[in-house]
Amino acid sequence: MTNVKKIWKFLSSMRFAIILLALLAVSCAVSSLVTQGQTYEWYAARYSPRTAAVILALHLDDAFHSWWFVLLSAFLVLNLLLCNLLRFPALYRRTRDTVIRPDAPSDAQAENVQNPEAVFSALRMSRVRRTTTGDGRELWYAFKNRAGLWGAWICHLGILFLILGFSLGQATRQEYAVYGVPGQTRAVADTGLSVTIDDFRVDLRDDDTVEQYTADITVTNTDSVRESASVSVNAPARLFGMTFYQNSTGWAATVRITENGEPLQEQVLCAGEYVPVSDKPELVIYFTAFYPDYELIPGQGPHTRSGQLNNPAYLYTVYYHGEILGMNALMEGEELTIDEYTVTFSEPQNYTLIQIKRDSFAWLALIGGLVLTLGLFLAFYVQPVTLWAVRTQTGWTVSGVCKKGGVLFREQFTRAVSQGGNQVALR
Repeated sequence: MTNVKKIWKFLSSMRFAIILLALLAVSCAVSSLVTQGQTYEWYAARYSPRTAAVILALHLDDAFHSWWFVLLSAFLVLNLLLCNLLRFPALYRRTRDTVIRPDAPSDAQAENVQNPEAVFSALRMSRVRRTTTGDGRELWYAFKNRAGLWGAWICHLGILFLILGFSLGQATRQEYAVYGVPGQTRAVADTGLSVTIDDFRVDLRDDDTVEQYTADITVTNTDSVRESASVSVNAPARLFGMTFYQNSTGWAATVRITENGEPLQEQVLCAGEYVPVSDKPELVIYFTAFYPDYELIPGQGPHTRSGQLNNPAYLYTVYYHGEILGMNALMEGEELTIDEYTVTFSEPQNYTLIQIKRDSFAWLALIGGLVLTLGLFLAFYVQPVTLWAVRTQTGWTVSGVCKKGGVLFREQFTRAVSQGGNQVALR
């Protein structure tokens, strides 16, 4: 039984909480150095085969869903829960306790006070209770701001809600992404929703740097119900119970393919997309990248001098039966000829990438943040005060205790005694 108590004591201790927080901080720091969600081949190419194997073995490729991160979070939740449960009875008793010991140690005391009521009033001590001590002397006492005793406890509760909200949200969160140019409609995976990009704007500052990205979107569900909103960086929109974020942007272009001079197909491609030739699908045109102000630097490759459309160039790759047939950059107006097919790129424009998330436990994290804020307010700004006065032969001895901010309380106590017109000795 003793060993069980020791285990419970350790699990609820501050020492264990600090160890867990340190481990979580280290794991988050290490995980931030590893690009998440990649394959073994990607890690092996970037680092080494051995490092890639370690990353996958330790689940560093998806750290926040790994078993060890979940386990650390679960132990931290248990620690906070046990800490609060074990402290609750004693804290509740302290809050409800009305027993005053006249000879108890105090933070401030004044003797020979003739008007104790003025002191209580100056310190805003309401509900003054009157009784007698064990030896028959008259005793007045009052309490103020006892809610401040709960500051640390409520902070723990808020952190507990935050961790639960974050952990459950990460475990159950749905996340999607769609991208395209104005006029395009994209399905949102298996949600039954589709996103139509009505407009996309890139606002520039005077020095041509980007100030804001804004996309106007319309979301339609399976019942043809529509909801519209504008989405910009740091200003998401909530539609159909999901949150839509303006995530990033890139370049798109119109690809036209003709066969023996006759139009065959036309399609808008975002950089990184490809299109198979309609009547020869083994022939694929891949739009690799776009350079708005193209410059070829010897020894370094293609480069863009600025973000302005001064000298646009389209980098393409042609695949035939999965093998690279050719790669080059086409300038505006140039044509790529492959046997009877002619390919051109034109009409460059920005596309928008919209990130879509559904977090069913965001409300719990929000409650946690509000509870934590309340706890911090109670812990730092609400000072629990106990004040009592005992009648003596020459007047009253007034004493006070403040659980936090003792120096400030002594100053307030001194002013309160002086305001009551009492000429007394303070100590």
